[in-house]
Amino acid sequence: MSVGAVAPTFRHEALLYDGIDEFVEHVGGFVRDGLDRDEAALVVVDCDKIERLREAVDADPGVTFADMAQVGSNPARIIPAWRDFVARHASSGRPFRGVGEPIWPDRSLVELVECQRHESLLNVAFDEGPAWWLLCPYDRSSLPVEVLEEAARSHRYIGVDGAHRPSDAFRADQGADVFGGRLPEPPVFATEQRFGPGPLAAVRDFVLQRCRSTGLDAGKAADLMVVVSELASNSVMHGGGSGTVRLWEDDNTLVCEVRDEGQIQDPLVGRVRPTVDRRDGRGLWLVHQLCDLVQIRSSDHGTVVRAHVRYG
Repeated sequence: MSVGAVAPTFRHEALLYDGIDEFVEHVGGFVRDGLDRDEAALVVVDCDKIERLREAVDADPGVTFADMAQVGSNPARIIPAWRDFVARHASSGRPFRGVGEPIWPDRSLVELVECQRHESLLNVAFDEGPAWWLLCPYDRSSLPVEVLEEAARSHRYIGVDGAHRPSDAFRADQGADVFGGRLPEPPVFATEQRFGPGPLAAVRDFVLQRCRSTGLDAGKAADLMVVVSELASNSVMHGGGSGTVRLWEDDNTLVCEVRDEGQIQDPLVGRVRPTVDRRDGRGLWLVHQLCDLVQIRSSDHGTVVRAHVRYG
């Protein structure tokens, strides 16, 4: 499938395909087309598809593969990986393109919602940067129609049956409201602890006791202690000086929620790697790195951050 040279700006395209063979045909063609133009490529999909694509492109050294289950188990970690890729190749002057498939049928409902928000944020993250083409495959033979409809809203272009066209449903403003909406209320059995200015020892002890009672292993319990410390500290400094921590179990996951009266303005907060000269967002960056999933909702009514840590 010849699709032309890299776009003059960031081109974010959803590719609709039916099953693995059609995936290999279209995505393999997209990657080979870039290689013919001396474009580097990063392909982030599942392991089975990586093996099929390696064969399709003859394991060309110009293509780097990464397992989406590792890179994007928490969707908030995907944009930093793309930013690293873009920065590396933009500085070298070599053109480049990418393939990323963050949405698959086995994603949970909460993961799916965060993946869809991630797809909208890609436009915010890269629209003003270097020119490159990011193809996002969607298996229309196994995904619900509402997921495909959402893909049409978050991608400026749609690829269907070898044809590439602008998406009539695309909404350029979606990424700006990435923290909008409300999360379901915590279950009635959730336990909670209020905190305010001053030492956070009571909050840490509250979380530690719950970790012990649920059997969360020592390493993940330590990670969750860091997460709570960062979130509560953010609430004290930026969220009105106080907040509430709630904890509950959901299937094989311990969920930790922190609420405060602040409002987050930067849609990419926590998705930009901290540097020596830029430390804002460091707390949420750590939260995203340590958790299996993070949900953030923020408005003029306050901010809610839910951090999910799986037992397994």
